[in-house]
This record gives sequence, structure tokens and C-alpha cells, in this order.
Amino acid sequence: MNKTIKIAIMGPESTGKSSMSQKLADHYHAPWVPEYAREYCEKLKGPAQFEDEVAMLQGQLALEDLFLASHPRLLFCDTMFLTVKIYSEYVFGTYPKELDQELKTRTYDFFLIMNTDLPWENDPLREFPQLQSYFLDIHIREIKNLGVPYQLISGQGKTRFENAIQVLDPFLKNNS
Repeated sequence: MNKTIKIAIMGPESTGKSSMSQKLADHYHAPWVPEYAREYCEKLKGPAQFEDEVAMLQGQLALEDLFLASHPRLLFCDTMFLTVKIYSEYVFGTYPKELDQELKTRTYDFFLIMNTDLPWENDPLREFPQLQSYFLDIHIREIKNLGVPYQLISGQGKTRFENAIQVLDPFLKNNS
């Protein structure tokens, strides 16, 4: 059985991660794992607490495992559990420590980091419009620390999608 190639679409809030994940999945005829935290936070009655971050971590991992169970050749992840670390450290000053073990054992093959060059779209779940650059820098640093190939994706509309395809086509050709 061949290993699933996992591509994570990462970046700060309001950078088009979900749209990109859907478009790439359609383009490559592959499944995509939605962001568990969005569904989880929509049900909260107030701001997320640290224990909610733990639940979001576990939910994202379980959702990804559900998609991996069918052994797809390629899987796109609309964010991944590293997001829990990034936002937990900012909001709570710490993060769920079980995340460290997951970072050692759960691998991704390539990261697309969505740049902050899109207009901000208001959403009740988005909290940090003034911190997009800060969070972009943190995403890049964290992904560099993993030692996994990544590419910053910029551009508006169709150009953004085409820029992602330009990066992924050669990567997928070399890793199939």
C-alpha cells in the first residue's frame, strides 16, 4: 500500500485556507480534511478556554485519521493541529503538550502557507485582524522547525490558486 501524500494548507485567519483546500481537492480529485476548530467554535457559548484547545486538537487528529482510513493517494488538510499550538501559545501562554508527540510522529509532506495579501473578511470566529503579519511569521517559523518543504502562496483570486498549482505539480510529480 502506498503512503498518503499529505499537503497542509496553513496560515493566519482570513487568508483563504478553506477555499484553497476545496479547490485543490477538486483539481487533484482528492479528499480534504476540513478545519475541525471552526465547527467546534461555532458551538461555543463564549470564548474558547484552554480545555477547548485540547478538544480541538483531539478533534482535528480524529478527523484526519477518519480521512486517512480510506488510504487516499493524496490528502489536503485545511490547516492541521499545529494551529492549536500557535494560537494557544498566543492566547494562553502555553499549548497542549500532547501536541509535541504528534509533531514527532504525524508527518506532512508539504505545506502551503497562505499569505496575508487578501482583504480581511469579517467572521464571528476571527479575532486577530491586526495580527495577521505576526501569525504569518509564527506559522513560517513553526513549519521551518519541522524541516518539511513549504511555499508561501500569494495572489488574488484565480492567480492565488494557479500559484499553488505551480508549486504542487512538480512536487507531486517527484513524489508519486
